[in-house]
Amino acid sequence: MDAPFFDLPTTPRITVFSFPTRVVLGPGALRRLPEEVRRLGLHRPLVVTDAGVVKAGLVDRVISILGEAGLVHVLFDRVTPDPTERDVFAGLEAYRTGGCDGIIALGGGSPLDAAKLVQLLTSHAPPLSQYDDATGGDRFVVHPLPPLIAIPTTAGTGSEVSRSGVAFLQDTQRKTVIFAPALLPRVAICDPELTYGLPPRATAATGLDAFTHCLEAYLSNGFHPLADAVAIDGIRRVARSLPVVMQEPTHLHARLDMMISAMEGAMAFQKGLGNAHALAHALTPIAGLHHGLANAVVLPSVMAFNRDAVRARLARVAIAMGEPTGALEDVLAGVAIDRVRRLVADVGLPTRLSQAGVKEQDLPRVAELAFRDASHQGNPRPTTEADLLDIARAAL
Repeated sequence: MDAPFFDLPTTPRITVFSFPTRVVLGPGALRRLPEEVRRLGLHRPLVVTDAGVVKAGLVDRVISILGEAGLVHVLFDRVTPDPTERDVFAGLEAYRTGGCDGIIALGGGSPLDAAKLVQLLTSHAPPLSQYDDATGGDRFVVHPLPPLIAIPTTAGTGSEVSRSGVAFLQDTQRKTVIFAPALLPRVAICDPELTYGLPPRATAATGLDAFTHCLEAYLSNGFHPLADAVAIDGIRRVARSLPVVMQEPTHLHARLDMMISAMEGAMAFQKGLGNAHALAHALTPIAGLHHGLANAVVLPSVMAFNRDAVRARLARVAIAMGEPTGALEDVLAGVAIDRVRRLVADVGLPTRLSQAGVKEQDLPRVAELAFRDASHQGNPRPTTEADLLDIARAAL
Protein backbone atom coordinates (compact mmCIF):
# COMPACT_ATOMS: atom_id res chain seq x y z
CA MET A 1 0.00 0.00 0.00
CA ASP A 2 1.11 3.58 -0.63
CA ALA A 3 2.98 4.82 2.45
CA PRO A 4 0.78 7.93 3.01
CA PHE A 5 -2.23 5.67 3.60
CA PHE A 6 -0.66 3.61 6.40
CA ASP A 7 -3.73 4.12 8.61
CA LEU A 8 -6.20 2.65 6.11
CA PRO A 9 -6.70 -1.09 5.52
CA THR A 10 -4.38 -2.52 2.87
CA THR A 11 -7.45 -3.91 1.14
CA PRO A 12 -10.34 -1.58 2.04
CA ARG A 13 -13.40 -3.49 3.15
CA ILE A 14 -16.88 -2.57 4.24
CA THR A 15 -16.95 -1.50 7.88
CA VAL A 16 -20.01 -0.73 10.01
CA PHE A 17 -19.87 1.61 13.01
CA SER A 18 -22.04 4.16 14.83
CA PHE A 19 -21.08 7.71 15.77
CA PRO A 20 -24.04 8.03 16.50
CA THR A 21 -25.39 7.50 12.95
CA ARG A 22 -24.95 3.93 11.77
CA VAL A 23 -22.30 4.14 9.01
CA VAL A 24 -21.75 1.49 6.34
CA LEU A 25 -18.39 2.49 4.85
CA GLY A 26 -16.31 0.97 2.11
CA PRO A 27 -16.09 0.08 -1.59
CA GLY A 28 -19.27 -1.66 -2.69
CA ALA A 29 -21.24 -0.51 0.36
CA LEU A 30 -24.14 0.51 -1.88
CA ARG A 31 -25.02 -3.18 -2.28
CA ARG A 32 -25.98 -3.18 1.42
CA LEU A 33 -28.87 -0.77 0.77
CA PRO A 34 -31.66 -3.39 0.68
CA GLU A 35 -30.44 -4.85 3.97
CA GLU A 36 -30.58 -1.41 5.61
CA VAL A 37 -34.02 -0.63 4.12
CA ARG A 38 -35.41 -3.85 5.58
CA ARG A 39 -33.65 -3.32 8.91
CA LEU A 40 -35.54 -0.03 9.27
CA GLY A 41 -38.83 -1.67 8.28
CA LEU A 42 -39.37 0.53 5.22
CA HIS A 43 -41.80 -0.60 2.51
CA ARG A 44 -42.05 2.43 0.21
CA PRO A 45 -39.16 4.90 0.60
CA LEU A 46 -38.95 8.19 -1.26
CA VAL A 47 -35.65 8.47 -3.15
CA VAL A 48 -34.62 12.15 -3.04
CA THR A 49 -31.97 13.26 -5.53
CA ASP A 50 -31.15 15.79 -8.25
CA ALA A 51 -30.69 15.96 -12.02
CA GLY A 52 -26.90 15.70 -11.83
CA VAL A 53 -27.03 12.42 -9.93
CA VAL A 54 -29.58 11.11 -12.43
CA LYS A 55 -27.33 12.11 -15.35
CA ALA A 56 -24.35 10.38 -13.72
CA GLY A 57 -26.29 7.10 -13.73
CA LEU A 58 -26.20 6.70 -9.96
CA VAL A 59 -29.98 6.82 -9.55
CA ASP A 60 -30.31 3.93 -11.99
CA ARG A 61 -27.85 1.94 -9.88
CA VAL A 62 -29.85 2.56 -6.71
CA ILE A 63 -33.17 1.76 -8.37
CA SER A 64 -31.70 -1.41 -9.87
CA ILE A 65 -30.42 -2.59 -6.47
CA LEU A 66 -33.79 -1.88 -4.87
CA GLY A 67 -35.64 -3.62 -7.70
CA GLU A 68 -33.44 -6.71 -7.58
CA ALA A 69 -34.33 -6.99 -3.88
CA GLY A 70 -38.05 -6.63 -4.62
CA LEU A 71 -38.28 -3.25 -2.89
CA VAL A 72 -40.72 -0.57 -4.07
CA HIS A 73 -39.76 3.12 -4.16
CA VAL A 74 -41.00 6.56 -5.23
CA LEU A 75 -38.58 8.92 -7.01
CA PHE A 76 -38.23 12.67 -6.45
CA ASP A 77 -35.35 14.04 -8.54
CA ARG A 78 -36.08 17.77 -8.66
CA VAL A 79 -33.79 19.14 -5.94
CA THR A 80 -31.91 22.19 -7.21
CA PRO A 81 -28.29 23.11 -6.39
CA ASP A 82 -28.32 24.94 -3.04
CA PRO A 83 -31.91 23.85 -2.32
CA THR A 84 -34.78 26.20 -1.62
CA GLU A 85 -37.89 25.91 0.49
CA ARG A 86 -39.82 25.29 -2.75
CA ASP A 87 -37.77 22.11 -3.34
CA VAL A 88 -38.64 20.90 0.15
CA PHE A 89 -42.38 21.42 -0.34
CA ALA A 90 -42.24 19.65 -3.71
CA GLY A 91 -40.48 16.71 -2.08
CA LEU A 92 -43.03 16.67 0.73
CA GLU A 93 -45.84 16.48 -1.85
CA ALA A 94 -44.10 13.53 -3.54
CA TYR A 95 -43.72 11.81 -0.16
CA ARG A 96 -47.39 12.20 0.72
CA THR A 97 -48.77 11.45 -2.73
CA GLY A 98 -46.59 8.35 -2.97
CA GLY A 99 -47.65 7.00 0.42
CA CYS A 100 -44.03 6.81 1.55
CA ASP A 101 -42.81 5.64 4.95
CA GLY A 102 -39.18 6.75 4.84
CA ILE A 103 -36.55 8.49 2.72
CA ILE A 104 -33.40 7.51 0.83
CA ALA A 105 -31.33 10.63 0.11
CA LEU A 106 -28.84 10.21 -2.74
CA GLY A 107 -26.37 12.85 -3.87
CA GLY A 108 -24.28 15.71 -2.55
CA GLY A 109 -25.22 18.13 0.19
CA SER A 110 -28.21 19.56 -1.70
CA PRO A 111 -30.31 16.38 -1.96
CA LEU A 112 -29.27 15.25 1.51
CA ASP A 113 -30.19 18.59 3.09
CA ALA A 114 -33.49 18.80 1.18
CA ALA A 115 -34.35 15.25 2.21
CA LYS A 116 -33.82 16.09 5.89
CA LEU A 117 -36.19 19.04 5.65
CA VAL A 118 -38.79 16.93 3.82
CA GLN A 119 -38.38 14.48 6.68
CA LEU A 120 -39.00 17.28 9.18
CA LEU A 121 -42.17 18.55 7.49
CA THR A 122 -43.76 15.10 7.35
CA SER A 123 -44.63 15.57 11.02
CA HIS A 124 -44.05 19.29 11.69
CA ALA A 125 -45.97 22.27 10.33
CA PRO A 126 -44.32 24.94 8.17
CA PRO A 127 -42.74 27.46 7.95
CA LEU A 128 -39.25 26.04 8.18
CA SER A 129 -37.91 29.29 9.61
CA GLN A 130 -39.56 28.60 12.96
CA TYR A 131 -37.14 25.67 13.45
CA ASP A 132 -33.99 27.79 13.02
CA ASP A 133 -31.78 26.85 15.97
CA ALA A 134 -30.18 30.32 15.89
CA THR A 135 -33.47 31.59 17.31
CA GLY A 136 -34.07 28.57 19.54
CA GLY A 137 -36.32 26.90 16.99
CA ASP A 138 -34.77 23.47 17.51
CA ARG A 139 -36.90 23.13 20.65
CA PHE A 140 -39.97 22.87 18.39
CA VAL A 141 -38.67 19.69 16.72
CA VAL A 142 -40.61 17.34 18.96
CA HIS A 143 -42.49 14.79 16.83
CA PRO A 144 -41.01 11.51 15.53
CA LEU A 145 -39.53 11.68 12.04
CA PRO A 146 -39.57 8.91 9.42
CA PRO A 147 -36.28 7.02 8.94
CA LEU A 148 -33.74 8.50 6.53
CA ILE A 149 -30.91 6.65 4.78
CA ALA A 150 -28.24 8.99 3.39
CA ILE A 151 -26.03 7.96 0.47
CA PRO A 152 -23.44 10.64 -0.36
CA THR A 153 -22.07 10.85 -3.90
CA THR A 154 -19.59 13.60 -2.99
CA ALA A 155 -17.07 13.98 -0.19
CA GLY A 156 -17.93 17.43 1.09
CA THR A 157 -20.76 18.48 3.37
CA GLY A 158 -20.82 15.37 5.55
CA SER A 159 -24.59 15.82 5.69
CA GLU A 160 -24.88 12.03 5.89
CA VAL A 161 -23.80 12.18 9.55
CA SER A 162 -24.87 15.70 10.54
CA ARG A 163 -27.93 16.93 12.40
CA SER A 164 -28.51 19.90 10.10
CA GLY A 165 -30.41 20.66 6.93
CA VAL A 166 -29.75 23.82 4.93
CA ALA A 167 -32.04 25.65 2.50
CA PHE A 168 -32.79 29.13 1.23
CA LEU A 169 -36.01 30.19 2.98
CA GLN A 170 -38.58 32.44 1.38
CA ASP A 171 -39.73 34.34 4.46
CA THR A 172 -36.24 35.15 5.75
CA GLN A 173 -34.65 35.53 2.30
CA ARG A 174 -31.48 33.84 3.45
CA LYS A 175 -29.78 30.49 3.52
CA THR A 176 -30.76 29.01 6.87
CA VAL A 177 -29.45 26.06 8.89
CA ILE A 178 -32.09 23.93 10.61
CA PHE A 179 -30.16 22.10 13.33
CA ALA A 180 -31.71 19.42 15.55
CA PRO A 181 -30.57 15.95 16.70
CA ALA A 182 -33.73 14.39 15.25
CA LEU A 183 -32.45 15.21 11.75
CA LEU A 184 -29.54 12.78 12.04
CA PRO A 185 -29.90 10.10 9.35
CA ARG A 186 -30.52 6.64 10.74
CA VAL A 187 -27.97 5.16 8.33
CA ALA A 188 -25.23 6.55 6.11
CA ILE A 189 -24.05 4.34 3.26
CA CYS A 190 -20.65 5.70 2.24
CA ASP A 191 -19.27 4.03 -0.86
CA PRO A 192 -16.17 5.78 -2.25
CA GLU A 193 -16.79 4.23 -5.66
CA LEU A 194 -19.82 6.53 -6.03
CA THR A 195 -17.46 9.53 -6.16
CA TYR A 196 -15.22 8.24 -8.97
CA GLY A 197 -17.15 10.06 -11.70
CA LEU A 198 -17.45 13.40 -9.91
CA PRO A 199 -16.13 16.19 -12.19
CA PRO A 200 -12.79 17.73 -11.14
CA ARG A 201 -14.18 21.13 -10.14
CA ALA A 202 -16.92 19.54 -8.03
CA THR A 203 -14.36 17.20 -6.45
CA ALA A 204 -12.20 20.19 -5.54
CA ALA A 205 -15.02 22.39 -4.23
CA THR A 206 -16.66 19.67 -2.15
CA GLY A 207 -13.29 18.51 -0.83
CA LEU A 208 -12.47 22.02 0.35
CA ASP A 209 -15.92 22.26 1.92
CA ALA A 210 -14.98 19.24 4.05
CA PHE A 211 -11.63 20.86 4.82
CA THR A 212 -13.27 24.13 5.87
CA HIS A 213 -15.67 22.28 8.17
CA CYS A 214 -12.73 20.62 9.88
CA LEU A 215 -10.57 23.73 10.08
CA GLU A 216 -13.28 26.13 11.27
CA ALA A 217 -14.48 23.61 13.84
CA TYR A 218 -10.92 23.17 15.12
CA LEU A 219 -10.40 26.93 15.43
CA SER A 220 -13.86 27.80 16.74
CA ASN A 221 -14.38 29.28 20.20
CA GLY A 222 -16.34 26.34 21.60
CA PHE A 223 -14.87 23.67 23.88
CA HIS A 224 -15.17 20.13 22.56
CA PRO A 225 -11.96 18.05 22.79
CA LEU A 226 -13.49 15.13 20.89
CA ALA A 227 -14.50 17.41 18.01
CA ASP A 228 -10.97 18.86 17.99
CA ALA A 229 -9.42 15.41 17.61
CA VAL A 230 -11.78 14.50 14.77
CA ALA A 231 -11.25 17.86 13.06
CA ILE A 232 -7.46 17.76 13.04
CA ASP A 233 -7.57 14.25 11.60
CA GLY A 234 -9.90 15.46 8.85
CA ILE A 235 -7.50 18.30 8.03
CA ARG A 236 -4.68 15.78 7.68
CA ARG A 237 -6.72 13.50 5.41
CA VAL A 238 -7.83 16.25 3.02
CA ALA A 239 -4.32 17.70 2.76
CA ARG A 240 -2.86 14.34 1.76
CA SER A 241 -5.70 13.01 -0.40
CA LEU A 242 -7.48 15.83 -2.24
CA PRO A 243 -4.46 16.48 -4.51
CA VAL A 244 -4.28 12.73 -5.16
CA VAL A 245 -7.89 12.35 -6.31
CA MET A 246 -7.52 15.41 -8.53
CA GLN A 247 -4.75 13.58 -10.39
CA GLU A 248 -6.14 10.03 -10.09
CA PRO A 249 -9.94 10.09 -9.73
CA THR A 250 -10.26 6.34 -9.07
CA HIS A 251 -7.56 6.14 -6.38
CA LEU A 252 -9.50 4.05 -3.86
CA HIS A 253 -7.55 4.94 -0.72
CA ALA A 254 -7.63 8.68 -1.46
CA ARG A 255 -11.37 8.61 -2.28
CA LEU A 256 -12.01 6.66 0.94
CA ASP A 257 -9.92 9.22 2.84
CA MET A 258 -12.03 12.05 1.42
CA MET A 259 -15.28 10.33 2.44
CA ILE A 260 -13.92 9.92 5.95
CA SER A 261 -12.83 13.56 6.11
CA ALA A 262 -16.27 14.74 4.99
CA MET A 263 -17.88 12.80 7.82
CA GLU A 264 -15.28 14.08 10.27
CA GLY A 265 -16.01 17.67 9.28
CA ALA A 266 -19.71 17.26 9.95
CA MET A 267 -19.06 15.45 13.22
CA ALA A 268 -16.68 18.21 14.33
CA PHE A 269 -18.70 21.29 13.43
CA GLN A 270 -21.20 20.65 16.19
CA LYS A 271 -18.49 22.54 18.14
CA GLY A 272 -19.03 25.60 15.94
CA LEU A 273 -17.92 27.18 12.67
CA GLY A 274 -16.77 30.71 11.89
CA ASN A 275 -16.50 33.61 9.51
CA ALA A 276 -15.76 31.56 6.39
CA HIS A 277 -19.12 29.85 6.64
CA ALA A 278 -20.93 33.08 7.47
CA LEU A 279 -19.50 34.65 4.31
CA ALA A 280 -20.11 31.55 2.20
CA HIS A 281 -23.75 31.40 3.28
CA ALA A 282 -24.09 34.97 1.99
CA LEU A 283 -22.05 34.54 -1.19
CA THR A 284 -24.23 31.72 -2.48
CA PRO A 285 -27.54 33.63 -2.73
CA ILE A 286 -25.94 36.98 -3.61
CA ALA A 287 -23.25 35.94 -6.08
CA GLY A 288 -24.28 32.39 -6.99
CA LEU A 289 -21.09 30.73 -5.73
CA HIS A 290 -21.07 27.03 -4.91
CA HIS A 291 -20.85 26.71 -1.14
CA GLY A 292 -17.58 24.78 -1.14
CA LEU A 293 -16.00 27.19 -3.61
CA ALA A 294 -17.07 30.18 -1.52
CA ASN A 295 -15.54 28.60 1.58
CA ALA A 296 -12.30 27.84 -0.23
CA VAL A 297 -11.80 31.36 -1.58
CA VAL A 298 -12.45 33.24 1.67
CA LEU A 299 -10.80 30.77 4.05
CA PRO A 300 -7.20 32.10 3.86
CA SER A 301 -8.40 35.66 4.53
CA VAL A 302 -10.46 34.45 7.48
CA MET A 303 -7.44 32.58 8.83
CA ALA A 304 -5.33 35.73 8.53
CA PHE A 305 -8.00 37.69 10.44
CA ASN A 306 -7.97 35.04 13.20
CA ARG A 307 -4.19 34.49 13.31
CA ASP A 308 -3.38 36.30 16.56
CA ALA A 309 -6.31 34.68 18.37
CA VAL A 310 -5.45 31.07 17.46
CA ARG A 311 -1.73 31.08 16.69
CA ALA A 312 -1.03 27.76 18.47
CA ARG A 313 -3.89 25.98 16.75
CA LEU A 314 -2.87 27.30 13.35
CA ALA A 315 0.61 25.93 14.02
CA ARG A 316 -0.92 22.49 14.60
CA VAL A 317 -2.88 22.86 11.36
CA ALA A 318 0.38 23.43 9.48
CA ILE A 319 1.86 20.28 11.01
CA ALA A 320 -1.28 18.27 10.17
CA MET A 321 -0.91 19.44 6.57
CA GLY A 322 2.63 18.04 6.44
CA GLU A 323 4.84 20.86 7.68
CA PRO A 324 7.80 19.62 9.79
CA THR A 325 7.76 20.47 13.47
CA GLY A 326 10.44 22.65 15.03
CA ALA A 327 9.71 26.07 13.62
CA LEU A 328 8.45 28.89 15.82
CA GLU A 329 4.73 28.85 16.51
CA ASP A 330 4.14 32.17 14.78
CA VAL A 331 6.04 31.00 11.71
CA LEU A 332 3.97 27.80 11.54
CA ALA A 333 0.77 29.82 11.88
CA GLY A 334 1.74 31.81 8.80
CA VAL A 335 2.71 28.63 6.97
CA ALA A 336 -0.76 27.18 7.66
CA ILE A 337 -2.37 30.13 5.84
CA ASP A 338 0.06 29.79 2.93
CA ARG A 339 -0.54 26.03 2.70
CA VAL A 340 -4.31 26.47 2.56
CA ARG A 341 -4.00 29.14 -0.14
CA ARG A 342 -1.70 26.83 -2.10
CA LEU A 343 -4.06 23.86 -1.69
CA VAL A 344 -6.91 25.89 -3.19
CA ALA A 345 -4.73 26.85 -6.16
CA ASP A 346 -3.29 23.36 -6.61
CA VAL A 347 -6.73 21.78 -7.03
CA GLY A 348 -7.63 24.34 -9.70
CA LEU A 349 -10.03 26.63 -7.87
CA PRO A 350 -10.02 30.45 -7.98
CA THR A 351 -8.07 32.02 -5.15
CA ARG A 352 -9.82 35.41 -5.34
CA LEU A 353 -13.52 36.26 -5.18
CA SER A 354 -13.13 38.45 -8.25
CA GLN A 355 -11.92 35.42 -10.21
CA ALA A 356 -15.16 33.68 -9.22
CA GLY A 357 -17.28 36.53 -10.54
CA VAL A 358 -17.93 38.46 -7.32
CA LYS A 359 -18.11 42.25 -7.75
CA GLU A 360 -16.96 44.96 -5.35
CA GLN A 361 -20.50 46.31 -5.19
CA ASP A 362 -21.71 42.91 -3.90
CA LEU A 363 -19.57 43.04 -0.77
CA PRO A 364 -21.57 45.34 1.55
CA ARG A 365 -24.65 43.15 1.05
CA VAL A 366 -22.52 40.02 1.56
CA ALA A 367 -21.18 41.41 4.84
CA GLU A 368 -24.66 42.39 6.00
CA LEU A 369 -26.09 38.94 5.28
CA ALA A 370 -23.03 37.19 6.75
CA PHE A 371 -23.37 39.13 10.01
CA ARG A 372 -26.97 37.90 10.30
CA ASP A 373 -25.70 34.32 9.94
CA ALA A 374 -25.12 32.48 13.21
CA SER A 375 -21.87 30.88 11.99
CA HIS A 376 -19.73 33.91 12.83
CA GLN A 377 -20.66 33.52 16.50
CA GLY A 378 -18.28 30.55 16.65
CA ASN A 379 -15.38 32.50 15.19
CA PRO A 380 -12.40 32.57 17.58
CA ARG A 381 -12.02 36.35 17.20
CA PRO A 382 -15.14 38.48 17.85
CA THR A 383 -16.38 39.84 14.55
CA THR A 384 -18.39 42.87 13.49
CA GLU A 385 -20.16 43.48 10.19
CA ALA A 386 -17.34 45.88 9.31
CA ASP A 387 -14.81 43.09 9.96
CA LEU A 388 -16.68 40.78 7.60
CA LEU A 389 -16.62 43.47 4.93
CA ASP A 390 -12.87 43.90 5.41
CA ILE A 391 -12.33 40.11 5.13
CA ALA A 392 -14.42 39.95 1.96
CA ARG A 393 -12.44 42.84 0.46
CA ALA A 394 -9.18 41.10 1.39
CA ALA A 395 -10.41 38.03 -0.47
CA LEU A 396 -11.60 39.98 -3.53
